[in-house]
Amino acid sequence: MAPDDFAFLARLLRRRSGLQLPLEKRALIERRLAPVMRRFDFRDLEGLLRELRLGREALAEAVTEVMTVNESSFFRDPALFAAFESRVLPRLLAARDRRLRIWSAACACGQEAYSIAILLAQMGLARQGWSIELVATDLSADAIARAEAGRYAACEIARGLNAHALRWFRRDGTEWVADDALRRMVSFRRFNLLDSYGWLDDLDIVFCRNVLMYFDPSTRMDVLARMADAMAPDGVLLLGETEMPEGAVFQPSGDGEGIYTRGRAALARAS
Repeated sequence: MAPDDFAFLARLLRRRSGLQLPLEKRALIERRLAPVMRRFDFRDLEGLLRELRLGREALAEAVTEVMTVNESSFFRDPALFAAFESRVLPRLLAARDRRLRIWSAACACGQEAYSIAILLAQMGLARQGWSIELVATDLSADAIARAEAGRYAACEIARGLNAHALRWFRRDGTEWVADDALRRMVSFRRFNLLDSYGWLDDLDIVFCRNVLMYFDPSTRMDVLARMADAMAPDGVLLLGETEMPEGAVFQPSGDGEGIYTRGRAALARAS
């Protein structure tokens, strides 16, 4: 890929998704574009890029989707989920009146959202009269379709699900399918983190894990600020192991690595 073509592709992806394309990943990028070339019947990468420069929306959308990372697993980072179950949830449940709103942002194919749903189901909150709203979003339409179907290969199930959690899935041939009750707990929706957050408000918990690392600093700060504005004053944000919020929008909650609460700057802006 020529340097000017790479620069064009990087600008397009950043504008549409906020993600950065590192130059050293050029070979990986070319491999990821191969399915798009086949789908749109391009003989070579040069032809795809020529059409992309003409502003073909369907092509730009397909390229953006294939370039986003859709890697996930059930109960990814067990220590964080343990802290979420033993510290974060009990504190918020004690402070709420039988209503909880949770957002799993950049949920990929749904493993994180279903992991959260399993924890909530095992606690029996619905039977206790709690109203739980669990929404999960991702930029990729294909990923959201997979998440809604709740179907996973055996190798995906093996990544994070123990025998106790596996009871929420049933075998269907070579795949495993999420139980209907579990699927009803999650509302999946396609959403770009760069778009308006107007439909989100008063969130108690936000999972946004292993995605901010792909944004440049200014985009990260913008996304974090808008998340804070959509959260309750004592809302909790959970990030990936290697991620840290920049600025004063969030501060460590004291519950463990990767767990934050709204900072003074966010609270001052909200008031």
